[in-house]
Amino acid sequence: MKYLIKNGTLVSSQECRHEDILIEGEKILCTGPDLEVADAEVIDASGKYIFPGFIDTHTHFDLDAGDFHTADDFYTGTKAAIAGGTTTVLDFTTQDKGQTLKEALDVWHGMADGKSSCDYGFHMSITDWNEKSRAEIPEMTRLGVTSYKLYMAYDNLRVNDGEILEILSEVEKEHGIIGVHCENGDLITALVSRLKADGENRISMHPASRPPEVEAEAIHRLLSIAKLAGAPVNVVHLSTAAGLEEVRRARAAGQTVFAETCPQYLLLDDSEYERPGFDGAAYVLSPPLRKRSDIEALWEAVCNGEIDMIGTDHCSFNMKGQKERGLSDFTLIPNGIPGVEHRPVLFYHFGVASGRTDVNMMCRLLSERPARLFGMYPRKGAILAGSDADLVIWDPDRRWIITAEDQLQNADNTPYEGFSVTGRASQVFLRGQRIVNEGEILAECQGQYIKRKERGI
Repeated sequence: MKYLIKNGTLVSSQECRHEDILIEGEKILCTGPDLEVADAEVIDASGKYIFPGFIDTHTHFDLDAGDFHTADDFYTGTKAAIAGGTTTVLDFTTQDKGQTLKEALDVWHGMADGKSSCDYGFHMSITDWNEKSRAEIPEMTRLGVTSYKLYMAYDNLRVNDGEILEILSEVEKEHGIIGVHCENGDLITALVSRLKADGENRISMHPASRPPEVEAEAIHRLLSIAKLAGAPVNVVHLSTAAGLEEVRRARAAGQTVFAETCPQYLLLDDSEYERPGFDGAAYVLSPPLRKRSDIEALWEAVCNGEIDMIGTDHCSFNMKGQKERGLSDFTLIPNGIPGVEHRPVLFYHFGVASGRTDVNMMCRLLSERPARLFGMYPRKGAILAGSDADLVIWDPDRRWIITAEDQLQNADNTPYEGFSVTGRASQVFLRGQRIVNEGEILAECQGQYIKRKERGI
């Protein structure tokens, strides 16, 4: 099938250009002004932007959280993702204790293969570091896994500082990249114990159990370890001004540090936990929502080019039957929110349409920079001859309201309920196939696993 997309504005991180795009099969054949092709279906994109397909660097689909499961699996989560313009997701494979990395990867392939409506790759979360895991790192590279996740919190997931040093060193030999959940787990345990001893079990105590100091200390410690390892590192879901200052300090000293933040840390503050009744439970996630001053600091960093990517940390739970388990104890509320469907429009509305930043920065953060860092560029993240024809035709004038009732995310809530927004994915192409047309999913389960190369930046 050939498509000729005409009259749109092509967006990259550096420029906007008025050119047409010719798609043949799964690839972009060429771009240029005033293209004419007799046997192609012509799509008029007048008045619209055309972005390379967006990439969500941080999702948790089909996650087993012990006695409950996330509301979204790969089938529902990726339908929601591509409806919003996200054509590739990077989900977190989690190694269980006693499990090999390859065994963990096989589990995630079993959950995703044949069920995903957008392309996908996996970060490998290492929780059981030993000589066998060390020996598997080159095999992970061969299988297309070139990024990893480490936790500095959660007793069942975290690795110690010495293990972080070793893992950073081993992954650097493969020119991969490690993302780290930076919270001091020991401090969280102590703070939770103190709060509960004082009878403070309210939802509003969630941010008090994980204050900014918990994040900033962990980031400082991580960057000290990364310096010793001589390896770059990626700070995921950065949420505080204090944590941002640690990143800036290390960069000023010559370290290579990448930083991801999420829409919730740019838009929502900790007053959400004071909602009446149990409504505040919808906003329980980790790290928690912060102060308005943190939001402003992170927006400043976005606009200055100090943030490398906007992920969602999509980890959806229903209020009924899941989050309501913490009615009398906030520590029992499963941590996580949905977001994969609405990330592009949230950034467009509050970043671009508001005048804070522009469409070039949107392309950089949501597409090009993630593709480069995670070994997919220029197959992904670019509108170039030979790139995958992952394209989002973006209507900048569409006005609508976000509601849980209308979303494709398989959750009974959204933290952005009632937000009035401007902009929407009008049509979405995945490897040359039109998957979305005006919000309608035309084809399901067309996603493929992407074997990724070493980091590109």
